[in-house]
Amino acid sequence: MRKLYAIGIGAGDPEHLTVQAIDRLNRVDVFFVLDKGSEKADLVRLRQEILDRFVTREGYRVVLAEDPPRDRTPADYRAAVADWHAARAEVYERLLLTELGPSSTGAFLVWGDPSLYDSTIALIEAVLARGNVEFEYEVVPGISSISALVARHRTTMNQIGRAVQLTTGRRLASGWPSGVDDVFVLLDATTTFDQFTDSGLHIYWGAYVGTPDEILLAGPLTASLASQIRQTRAEARERHGWIMDTYLLRRPT
Repeated sequence: MRKLYAIGIGAGDPEHLTVQAIDRLNRVDVFFVLDKGSEKADLVRLRQEILDRFVTREGYRVVLAEDPPRDRTPADYRAAVADWHAARAEVYERLLLTELGPSSTGAFLVWGDPSLYDSTIALIEAVLARGNVEFEYEVVPGISSISALVARHRTTMNQIGRAVQLTTGRRLASGWPSGVDDVFVLLDATTTFDQFTDSGLHIYWGAYVGTPDEILLAGPLTASLASQIRQTRAEARERHGWIMDTYLLRRPT
């Protein structure tokens, strides 16, 4: 039986890897990496650095596959994501059939934690449901981007006895969620925090958290700080060709 791991590798710092993750890395015959193009070559390089540092067994292979393109400005967001996931599931299936022997072990290295705003688990389940390749799999948790963010800002995810919500910029644009005082925002390409300036909120923002390019900004969410984050984010994206950022909005209680 083929064996597959979805291994959380943290937000960017190789030292985010857990002992469990390092153990599983050293059981793998083939590591699968979806190549997102030259603009995000750093993400492939960081994965290789992790393997070079922590894998002591010899003979493993790294197989690159092109990540299917995705419509970033769809008329129907959910339909576009479903089409993209279907295309990715086909890539996963092909990799398992052609690159992983019947008794071999493969792995996908997942940024942050596989359970948080990541499609790897859903795609693995989709491949199993297709019924063309048999395998068993295990999920190895990792340090998420939000865990790394609050640690770097030396704060907590929640205030005492208060609820926390994780959401996207797209959903936050509809308004502040009811019943919560702390909101983590991921996948926000349009700096949705702008609509909450000067409303008494505090923001903890970070980009490339855990990497040498890390940028951190925090403070009361004034129009001035929002402008600074917006400009810093745009300059970083221009410089690197991509950006991975997240932030916590807090309503002090």
